[in-house]
Amino acid sequence: MAKTENVKDLLDAGVHFGHLTRRWDPNMAPYIYMERNGIHIINLYKTAAKLGEASEALSKIAASGRKILFVATKKQAKEIVADHASRAKMPYITERWPGGMLTNFVTIRKAVKKMQTVDRMKQDGRFDSLSKKEQLQMNRMRDKLEKNLGSIEDMTRLPGALFVVDIKREHIAIKEAQKLNIPIFAMVDTNSDPRQVDFAIPSNDDASKSIEKIIANVADAIVEGLSERKASKEKDDKPKAKKADKAAKPAKAKAKAAASDEEE
Repeated sequence: MAKTENVKDLLDAGVHFGHLTRRWDPNMAPYIYMERNGIHIINLYKTAAKLGEASEALSKIAASGRKILFVATKKQAKEIVADHASRAKMPYITERWPGGMLTNFVTIRKAVKKMQTVDRMKQDGRFDSLSKKEQLQMNRMRDKLEKNLGSIEDMTRLPGALFVVDIKREHIAIKEAQKLNIPIFAMVDTNSDPRQVDFAIPSNDDASKSIEKIIANVADAIVEGLSERKASKEKDDKPKAKKADKAAKPAKAKAKAAASDEEE
């Protein structure tokens, strides 16, 4: 059952405001509470429940060591998503979605490596040996790649999940993830079809306060999952250290015995 205080927080953030009734998607009917002044109102108890389910699943994915790719190219969501994804140490796309980002991931990785090559050239001095024209061209190429792909530089393999703000706007990303069976988590407004994603969080995906509330909650869950992973690793390392100590004790004892024999 959803916690009342969570619902109140969601209400204060305006998560319940949907689109005009004439722009609704009938598949969102189970998540709509009522109509007010020609606007659909989202049932926040269902939002809180779905948010809880999504957060729990994302926490488990993060704990398993897989990356969660955030996608939000709409103006009001860009900065919010970039901040919280960075905090959770996850990759994100807030500029134009590069076609084939997932379905042609090898090519995208090659583009990222080009950017890294320029950085290495600057570090080892090779960049300085180029002509001014070549330097300018390489800097322009690097800046363009940094803008579009800099935020996914550390994503060396396909993500374990996608988190999307506004599935209508990010329909290309949704289709690519569907082709590769990558789980999709998303904020879904009343004008969208929740059947397109695996974990739909019914919510206002236009207002920055609403986006902030949902993304912050999700990022917290991911951070928690990462903390669990770290704690688990440390726990596993301790028995190994103890075993190493136990194995070392007989060796030390033998060395002492050998030393005492020599003295005699």
